[in-house]
Amino acid sequence: MEQVVRPARALRGVLRVPSDRSITVRALLLGSVAEGLSRIRLPLDSEDTQAALECARQLGVPIERDDAPSPSELEVRGRGLRGLCGSTQPLFCNASGTTMRLLAGLLAGQRFDSVLDGAPQLRRRPMRRVTEPLRQMGANVTDAEGFPPITIRAATRPLHGLRYEMPIASAQVKSALLLAGLYADAPVEVIEPAPTRDHTERLLQACGVTVRCNVKEERAAVSLLPPTQPLHPLDITVPADFSSAAFFLVAAVLLPASELRLLDVGVNPTRTGLLDVLSEMGCAVRLEAQRNEGGEPVADVVVQPAELRAVEVRGAQIARMIDEFPIFAVAATQARGVSVVRDAQELRVKESNRLEGLAGELRKMGARIEPTADGFIVEGPTPLRGAVVDTLGDHRVAMALAVAGLLADGETTLVGAPCVSKTYPLFFHHLAQLVVREHA
Repeated sequence: MEQVVRPARALRGVLRVPSDRSITVRALLLGSVAEGLSRIRLPLDSEDTQAALECARQLGVPIERDDAPSPSELEVRGRGLRGLCGSTQPLFCNASGTTMRLLAGLLAGQRFDSVLDGAPQLRRRPMRRVTEPLRQMGANVTDAEGFPPITIRAATRPLHGLRYEMPIASAQVKSALLLAGLYADAPVEVIEPAPTRDHTERLLQACGVTVRCNVKEERAAVSLLPPTQPLHPLDITVPADFSSAAFFLVAAVLLPASELRLLDVGVNPTRTGLLDVLSEMGCAVRLEAQRNEGGEPVADVVVQPAELRAVEVRGAQIARMIDEFPIFAVAATQARGVSVVRDAQELRVKESNRLEGLAGELRKMGARIEPTADGFIVEGPTPLRGAVVDTLGDHRVAMALAVAGLLADGETTLVGAPCVSKTYPLFFHHLAQLVVREHA
């Protein structure tokens, strides 16, 4: 299915983007092994979170949700660390890498067999970065030459403790090992080359688990002590997803007459590298009504248009904005000078190859962007023109190209636009509500 995007003069209004995917999935899985009733208010309702919910149900976890089109609350009746039931069928994670990798950790110490599988898109994503350290913990885990499906045999003894230095910063790998650590006989310590999102650590602490984090010289060490008591149930309100807010945020910066307020956005510092980069590029972003909800910092984000200058992004900054590079690339096309991204080879193995693929589609629109082995180079500012572009089946590429279409001269046609339903089913509806056309 195609979606046509026309040029715009501004984004104006107030919007709460959908709730955070990472937190919703993690809360579902941890609530499943807690003791008692967990309440998850304002969960994200998307393909990824639905995959996690259905996997939890398949493992015997009762989950109730209201019947509204978008649920306002989930009630998860946790079965405890040892109360899950084995499934006779593979656990289908659809296209959700978060669900598959975190479940691999959670199931590695269970006393039943499990198979994790997914859609063709997920079957192309690397899994040995998870299965190999799990095997070092004593788990009987196999993959299909480094890719899904993942087969986990019943554990006959507790998993081992582990000190693991990750070669590549990955919140999903870290989270999988911490969840496996719930079933270990000694502490698990994960050394990250750069700090990554810490939602798992915050939720584990809310469940009563002892988790410690030490950040030193851009490296982070996260350790978990195996629990000796049942996990406490969760009672949380999920903040709006910063990664979803980023598309509107950048669009409002680039469209000269914009006035936009984004409500209840999660501003966890492990996620907001894009705000720091935009500030370096000359953009003023205000955080208002700052508060803490369920252990997560939340604020309203107010943005105004700005003329951007080029910037270089590398090192520890990469992990803090790993999901925002598609929309950063669009911003860089309008920045004065040459923007460079380095150390971001992880973008080659996301939902699509976000280095080669995104560069190719933006070039169709006139962007001067070239992929490199570990990033890309963008020369700006460059006028964009409407074109027929392919979303590559990647939700973040689709939304980034839509923002590029707002800036372009002429119509932009997005092929494969429904892929936004992975995290933001109402993206185009919300965009239409905020757009101000030239004739308005």
